[in-house]
Amino acid sequence: MRTAVLLAALYILANASASAQDTGMNESRIHRDFRVEKEALSSCAKLAKLMDCGQTLVLGQPMHIAVGSLAPQDGVGFGLAFVEHKNFSNEWRASWDVDAVATLNGSWRAGAYVKAFRLPGGMAYRTAPLINLYSQSISLNRVDYYGLGSATTPLAHSTYGFTENITGVSAAIPLWGALHRAGIAVVAELNGRFPSVRSGSESNLPSTTTLFNEATAPGLTRQSAYLQPSEGLRIDPALFKDHIRLNYLVQFQQFVSPGAGTYSFRRFNGDFSHEIPLYSLLPGKLGKAYYPNRAAQFPHDGPDDCTATSGGQNISRHRAAAADAHQSTARPCPIISTTDKLEGSITLRAFISESFARSGSVVPFYFMPTTGGSDINGTRILASYPDYRFRAPNLLLFRGTIEHSIGKLPLGAIFSVDEAKIGMRRGDVSIDHLGHTFSAGLTVHAGGLPLIYLQYAWGGHEGSHTTTTISPSLLGSSSRPSLF
Repeated sequence: MRTAVLLAALYILANASASAQDTGMNESRIHRDFRVEKEALSSCAKLAKLMDCGQTLVLGQPMHIAVGSLAPQDGVGFGLAFVEHKNFSNEWRASWDVDAVATLNGSWRAGAYVKAFRLPGGMAYRTAPLINLYSQSISLNRVDYYGLGSATTPLAHSTYGFTENITGVSAAIPLWGALHRAGIAVVAELNGRFPSVRSGSESNLPSTTTLFNEATAPGLTRQSAYLQPSEGLRIDPALFKDHIRLNYLVQFQQFVSPGAGTYSFRRFNGDFSHEIPLYSLLPGKLGKAYYPNRAAQFPHDGPDDCTATSGGQNISRHRAAAADAHQSTARPCPIISTTDKLEGSITLRAFISESFARSGSVVPFYFMPTTGGSDINGTRILASYPDYRFRAPNLLLFRGTIEHSIGKLPLGAIFSVDEAKIGMRRGDVSIDHLGHTFSAGLTVHAGGLPLIYLQYAWGGHEGSHTTTTISPSLLGSSSRPSLF
């Protein structure tokens, strides 16, 4: 019901703005964008314009169709998104979007996101100052739970429903001088988290609330609001003439529960990614149909916004205001086109997450990382196992991935190897007895469209697993807050 109201509000906003347009000299930016988008959609009746029409429907501004996978087992959500941006003459740019999607099983997500960042000028764009404000609510009717630790069995398979609102602000501020040239930035966030757990609704599986208790699923009987700050460093340089690209993040998170200190804890995350392009391609060749993973991770794009990677980074401070006044953003994302170049990359990643709880305190099970299939954020770890198969406060992952374009199509082939384990204690996440999985499949990187992954995974002890996911963000940007 709440999702239907949000979708209706977006529809009313679109029609109200379009009906109020004035094509004279005083026409506002938003009225102009609605007018241009309407004109672009009027070409849908022409067969030759079907591709342009389709791109406007899913990429256009200020309104377009929103599509993306929610959490595993909850399906693909469809809805609407409203997107706009503003360039300022002082080299700052602001963008905002509101979107809402719902799936066939009744799950939904709705949120509002605002980004502000410094236009690059002579700076390295990837470390330009960036500020995010967001408020997102999500309701999932199915999340799977097997118990805690690596010794659980499929016989304990149960489900629960999960709702969470995350409202907060995050920032990435680059350091200056030699540190800035090395791509080092301070990252911080301050979130309010409001989780809620309910009984599972699957008729063929027991509910977690009946099969488990507070001892076997901490936080099951009571959910508390959290104040969750974090701080860290991101290192993002390109070395050896862009032949190796690093993306390192060291982060400390504090989950403070003012009303129930029993559920307060801290977490350390260390994420170390190394990308090796297979060809001498500069990052950001987004006008092509397919591009390596690196180009798909610009944090300056919003969940439904491609304006940063489609040329916004090249706007000088003297042209920013003029661009707003004279250029439309009805379809700002890179167009779908063919490519005559081979593109690909090898990515090596190491990730560790460790939780710290004081004596008498516990980490709630719904905030623990998982391995198996995909986690609640849609990240695949040991994908040959069922979704959410193993759960614990601590996680260690090693991954190698090779991805390569296929001919002149907006398709890529991908192969990856995972070695990972979870542990109830920090000392359990050692490099011995790691679980492993092999995955192979196809990816779709078409213009600014959401990334699509079709993968078959094998190699674990519980059979194989085929997954199809659609990134919930255009260009796969990481601007939606993590659910745990």
